[in-house]
Amino acid sequence: MKHFKEINRHSLCIETIGPDDGPVVIFLHHGLGAIHSWKGQISAFSQAGYQVITYDRWGHGKSAPRENYAMPYFEPDLADLEAILSEYNHRQVAFIGHSDGANIAMLYTLAHPEQATCLVVVAAHIYIEPKMISGIQSVRESFENDQRFRSGMQRVHGENTEPVFWGWFNGWTNPAIEDWDMRAEIKRISSPTLVVQGIEDEHASHQHARDLADSIPGAELWLVPGAGHMLPQQMPDNFNSRLLQYLDQVITVSTTEEN
Repeated sequence: MKHFKEINRHSLCIETIGPDDGPVVIFLHHGLGAIHSWKGQISAFSQAGYQVITYDRWGHGKSAPRENYAMPYFEPDLADLEAILSEYNHRQVAFIGHSDGANIAMLYTLAHPEQATCLVVVAAHIYIEPKMISGIQSVRESFENDQRFRSGMQRVHGENTEPVFWGWFNGWTNPAIEDWDMRAEIKRISSPTLVVQGIEDEHASHQHARDLADSIPGAELWLVPGAGHMLPQQMPDNFNSRLLQYLDQVITVSTTEEN
């Protein structure tokens, strides 16, 4: 069910689905995404018994407009996520994030380790590399010259389309963050973690994914053949099957250990 809630003085579009007593999974969309980005996952996870929360981040989709974005540390987005979980009184959550959403999931888990039953980070970035910048420039070219691409964004974001795109583009191409690197920070993540990346990812090298997995103690790495940056949308069945298997295993182990 989609509804609107006033969170931190702006309206957010939030969707909740699945059994009230099921383990909670929250999906965090990518930098140009929205709830719509998880359409291939929402039903599959709710039907598997999980209580699923997805939402249009501030400035995205049907949520309230936004002027300023906050890469690479996403402080307003982290405050919104904390408020949402408090609003629904969720103390234990599995976080699944894609690209920027994966970064938000990692940063939130660092700040609130007690809340994360597990963490799945898909196509995340932990430092700036040339392939990331060339990928972003390629997306800019599509936004400016490909009417089909722009129309797709307009269907999802409406009046938020221009601010979403340029907020994302300018945030990640800002020269001030050229030396940004999360590797030292994420060594403190203690939750079970699965790192996922498509082998054909247009925005990151294989080494980037390996560096990410190597930096988080005990993290598993899944490099997916034939998949690009938009793996959840490109291969939903394969993606869902692997993640549900991982969640079932980790949450069962976590529950057993608590008992």
